[in-house]
Amino acid sequence: MKAKVLLFLLVLGAGFNLFAINTTGFDKLVPQQQEPKYGKDSVKCITNLSLYIEPYKYWKQSRYKSDVVNDAIKPWIYVFNNCPRSSQNMLIHGVKIMDYRIKNEKDPAMKEKLIDTLLMVYDKRMKYFPTYKGRDQVGKIMGDKGVAMYKYRPSEYQEAYKVLKQAVEKQQNKAKGAVYIYYFRALTRMAQNGEADAAEVIDAYDNISNFLDANIKKYKAAGNTKKVEINENVKGSLESMFEPFATCDVLVGIYQKKFDEHPDDVELLKKITRILDEKKCVESDLYLDAVVNLYKAEPTPASAFLIGKLYLKDEKYDKAMEYCKQATTMEDQDKVFQDYMYLAQIYKYKNNSEQARAMALKAAKVNPQKGAPWAFIGDLYAASAAKCGNNDLTKLVAYWVAVDKYKKAKSVEPDMAESMNKLISAYQKHFPTKEVMFFYNISDGDPYTVGCWINEKTTARSAK
Repeated sequence: MKAKVLLFLLVLGAGFNLFAINTTGFDKLVPQQQEPKYGKDSVKCITNLSLYIEPYKYWKQSRYKSDVVNDAIKPWIYVFNNCPRSSQNMLIHGVKIMDYRIKNEKDPAMKEKLIDTLLMVYDKRMKYFPTYKGRDQVGKIMGDKGVAMYKYRPSEYQEAYKVLKQAVEKQQNKAKGAVYIYYFRALTRMAQNGEADAAEVIDAYDNISNFLDANIKKYKAAGNTKKVEINENVKGSLESMFEPFATCDVLVGIYQKKFDEHPDDVELLKKITRILDEKKCVESDLYLDAVVNLYKAEPTPASAFLIGKLYLKDEKYDKAMEYCKQATTMEDQDKVFQDYMYLAQIYKYKNNSEQARAMALKAAKVNPQKGAPWAFIGDLYAASAAKCGNNDLTKLVAYWVAVDKYKKAKSVEPDMAESMNKLISAYQKHFPTKEVMFFYNISDGDPYTVGCWINEKTTARSAK
């Protein structure tokens, strides 16, 4: 049966070869300048395709550990050299074969030739198979090639950088994590050797961070924790490489020049505010100038948010409230959460505990997995205890509901357990004593409603 299938393939291959060579009347189907799919000898091409694929399959089944791959090398080389258009899989498999040979080759000169062949595999795939299922795949292949260039020839990082830069520009947020890492590694190396400007490093960091943040947000929404972790790990690697370039003095020095030249460039203003905010360089005059200009040019909720933060920091609470209220309609829900927490703080500073609680509850609604709003409300209740009572019992009952909120905080965000347990332990000591509770005819476990502005139901508990 196998012999019949092979014979059929050989005949079929011969037919394709004749079709490709005899272009008379078929110009629209097969361009004359394009080499035949199965090369000049289609029978030999298909024979070698068959000869390489069988041992390759066994090699793959062995998880690329068996030496049966050696039986695939010679026929694979024939197909690669004589009919590379015949199979995209042949080129994909070629990457595995060449990687294997490079890693196992002892002779340095031969290893270099094998690396050259590996890079040619990527080039031929881009040439003959630039699309897959109608979608461009040149950027993806280029990224793989750039990573291989850097890994196997790290001293030629400048050449690898050129390829990786094009790959990132083509793929944007769809590139592999390794592509971002090696691209940035090559660029930072160039900057350290005086072959690139620090501004290029900062711009590249900003662009890649945006791609990764977009991916993290997308995968979180989809519940894909594995992809979230991958993108976060890539971002962590990026951060460590960026650290030497991330000092406030360096960032401000680079962007102050750009700001002075183009103070109304909205994209530049967004970049300045984003990077300085992320790197906590908000003390600079540049940050304030950029935020204000951004709001003037594009009065969006996002820019109002930035200004509100600055006024809050300067304790200008009325101004801060004005801008933070405008920011609650931002699309970025993480920032909306933060904005409501800022509003909660503002109302707290203005001694309006009810509104402070209302803003914290809105923050909790935006992100139910965060414990900060409940901890904030617990702090409000604890601070109000003495003000909300007129006797030995009522001056202490607010601690009951404060502890309730601390327990709520650690239940929704387990990472807060340690800090919340400390507060719980501290405030349980301020609960009314059994004697005080007995005097007011209250026992442990009784339902109780805390009055004042708090107005919450809880359970009576004696001091511990």
